[in-house]
Amino acid sequence: MAAGIKDVAREAGVSVGTVSNVINRPDRVSDEVRARVHAAIRSLGYVRSESARQLRAGRSRMLGLLVMDTANPFFAALARGAEDVARRADLGVMVCNSAEDVSAEESYVSLFAEQRVRGALLATTDPRGTPWRLLGRQGIPFVLVDRVVDEAEACSVAVDDVAGGLLAGRHLLDAGHRRVAYVRGPDRLQQVRDRRTGLVRALEEAGGAADDLVELDVDRLDVGAGRDAGARLLGLAPRPTAVFCANDLLALGLLQTVHAAGVRVPEDLAVVGYDDIEFAEASLIPLTSVRQPAAEMGRLATELLLEESGAAPEEHRHRRIVLQPELVVRRSSLGR
Repeated sequence: MAAGIKDVAREAGVSVGTVSNVINRPDRVSDEVRARVHAAIRSLGYVRSESARQLRAGRSRMLGLLVMDTANPFFAALARGAEDVARRADLGVMVCNSAEDVSAEESYVSLFAEQRVRGALLATTDPRGTPWRLLGRQGIPFVLVDRVVDEAEACSVAVDDVAGGLLAGRHLLDAGHRRVAYVRGPDRLQQVRDRRTGLVRALEEAGGAADDLVELDVDRLDVGAGRDAGARLLGLAPRPTAVFCANDLLALGLLQTVHAAGVRVPEDLAVVGYDDIEFAEASLIPLTSVRQPAAEMGRLATELLLEESGAAPEEHRHRRIVLQPELVVRRSSLGR
């Protein structure tokens, strides 16, 4: 049977209250007593019951983080940023992956509510906003990540994706490309639509129009979908000389397909991705990408969440933070 706090007190020769102080308020206990209690804890393998502590305190030490795809390194970096802030506040982070499934998002949000998490960070796909409205009805604070909303609705942290699409478009047009393709991903995602808006704006600045854009729709934002888009790109006539992908995973998959077909990158085809994940620079052909500061987004969102969870509802004012993207130029788009 697992050791309890009474067993630790008996082993250390102190009261249960003293053991509790060592665990929760160590500054109230002498160094010598703390050392004895910690020795007893190690000897017995005691682990305190978080559920019991939470019941007494009435507050959870867990935050929820719901993301669209844990296989995407962008979300892994975002989670690291969130965990950095949570750890300093002596909190943990429960990470859940919806795999871009709206029904899974609703199930995980219900789980957050059942577990009475301190608050939740939501990077979701649901365009209706169902997940955060479920939390709002339960009185659980939340912050939207990688999504811009009106400040009246919620706190949010995102990157200006229109500006990101504009950076990518101007870069390709400045290099002399006029027939540009966009691998866009699921249209229900605001980020995908905003990146296209920026790209079209760049085309219009150069005297073109939205009709000049070649669009390749895919239903996922992963490497496999990028390979499929690459195969379709190869069948186009005339073939675009440049392609902008809605994220780096799509771009990496597309690079695999066109490289295997003998297309030279960047001589025959320039490629630009989005996110600047770690694998972008490590690719066989280093990938030009629009960088999102994912870890910084996670840190800022968690700071907003802790601020909201510690304030009275009537005192809190929602804030919207919009960060600026950065174009990181590498070999995949240099020269023709």
